[in-house]
Amino acid sequence: MSLVVVDSHTAGEPTRIIVSGGPSLNSGSLAERRDRFRHDFDHLRSAVVHEPRGSDVLVGGMLCKPTDSQCVAGVFFFNNVGYLGMCGHGTIGVAVTLAHLGRIAPGEHCLETPVGLVPFTLHDENRVTLENVPSYRLQKDVAIDVSGIGRFVGDVAWGGNWFYLVHQNNERLEFSRVDDLTSVGWKIRHELQRRQITGADGAEIDHIDLFGPPMSSDNHSRNFVLCPGGAYDRSPCGTGTSAKLACLAADGKLQPGEVWRQESILGTVFEATYRWDDDQHQSIVSRITGSAFVTGEATLHLDPHDPFRYGICTDVTSR
Repeated sequence: MSLVVVDSHTAGEPTRIIVSGGPSLNSGSLAERRDRFRHDFDHLRSAVVHEPRGSDVLVGGMLCKPTDSQCVAGVFFFNNVGYLGMCGHGTIGVAVTLAHLGRIAPGEHCLETPVGLVPFTLHDENRVTLENVPSYRLQKDVAIDVSGIGRFVGDVAWGGNWFYLVHQNNERLEFSRVDDLTSVGWKIRHELQRRQITGADGAEIDHIDLFGPPMSSDNHSRNFVLCPGGAYDRSPCGTGTSAKLACLAADGKLQPGEVWRQESILGTVFEATYRWDDDQHQSIVSRITGSAFVTGEATLHLDPHDPFRYGICTDVTSR
């Protein structure tokens, strides 16, 4: 069996999209087809993102035929431990991948995802603005004490994934400290689990987002994002930025249409604005702008005699 993929990175964060050779998932919504893939073909997720072909940092995705005729494609995203509701950097990567394949030209387009339709603008071959699914804050100023580290205060918010956005912490957000910050993020996540602090309907908070002062005066904030599989996000995180804007909007600290420049741990930047999604001002719709670059095209061969054809998988969630 062979899978054809296109690799890209968005603000430093890699994406690998299956463009052909994947299984036929038949009809149904993107959520239903994602679940069918999870149930029957999860070994292909592992093959695509795990070593020896991939790595823990890699986010994968599979292009599907959309059910909505206004969409240029459907896509669902996955990583080294499972599936994502939405992926902002991945959406930018998909847009640039579709342009690279000659399937779209600069202009207005739409993607179908398991959590809703995601309109996007392809400005040129690399720069994209996406309109994320509605985002909102669930809880404000949730304080936790992490043994051996100290107190953290943050908000619980949805931006397409569930986040604990830490706005009070004593961590230095420097690239040289990514190992230390990863350890801190894991301990925060485990403390949230221990205290049964969750998203809506008991959903696990699987993204930890630490915020601090930016390195560049051109930007508003710097962040370090720990992703579900234990890797840190090299980009400023599209869904995390959406969740951040939802909190800023709820506090009246950012007005609709006002630009927020979110800086990643690498120093790369997403520009973001929002509009209110409802008259009650309970949720927002954010627009995230960033750049992606295609880094390669490949055919992944799954040799039936290869003992690692479905990847080398370790349980990083038990750390």
